[in-house]
Amino acid sequence: MTELSLQRYDVDPSRPKARKALRDAALRVIAPAVVLFAAIVGIGLLIMGPLGGIPAENSLSRSVQRGRTATWDAVTAVWSHIGNTEIVIAVCVVAVAIVWWRTKQWWFAIVPAIAISVQATVFVIATAIVGRPRPEVKHLDPAPPTSSYPSGHMGASTALYVTFALMAQRIEQAWLRRLLTVVFLIVPVLVGYGRLYRGMHHLSDIIVGLLNGLVCAFLAWHWLRRRDPKGE
Repeated sequence: MTELSLQRYDVDPSRPKARKALRDAALRVIAPAVVLFAAIVGIGLLIMGPLGGIPAENSLSRSVQRGRTATWDAVTAVWSHIGNTEIVIAVCVVAVAIVWWRTKQWWFAIVPAIAISVQATVFVIATAIVGRPRPEVKHLDPAPPTSSYPSGHMGASTALYVTFALMAQRIEQAWLRRLLTVVFLIVPVLVGYGRLYRGMHHLSDIIVGLLNGLVCAFLAWHWLRRRDPKGE
């Protein structure tokens, strides 16, 4: 992203009208999300069809299983649970409330909520259509009713924490801004490895979940048209 894109809510802090906000959300989030959904479903059907489920990924999962230890079982349990639906929603609600209170800009504060909502919608429908079985290893977490593809934990944590990283660019203290940006970007990586280690997803499930989260974070960050200094 360009510096102007990162600072778009500072460059134009004006309050949007409700009609304009709804129009922007439809054109800049919902419409692109339909394309994203089609791409994710298409990749999933390709995996389950011509690619035969990518058998080599089960070999990778079994290899990871053989390296499990009690210590890493405990560590990855924490990493995996960061992506749990209830935790993601709770963290998002608290963050939105705090940012709204601090900035008085609801249109900025709701960015994480838009990101995880769109990600969840794409994920839930895609996973029902593709229906990919989970890896053929012992699962260390309870398996949710959704199928393995794409990873909802990876998508949700990516959408949430990448938007946090983007929002952190408004922090004036350079050291704190950089620290929080690094921490926020590391969190989805830990969640993804935790899900792979614990046998809950194939590698491609995690990669596509990452893609889903990244695109939804990008759409959420740009959900509202802002004017640049040249009068966009």
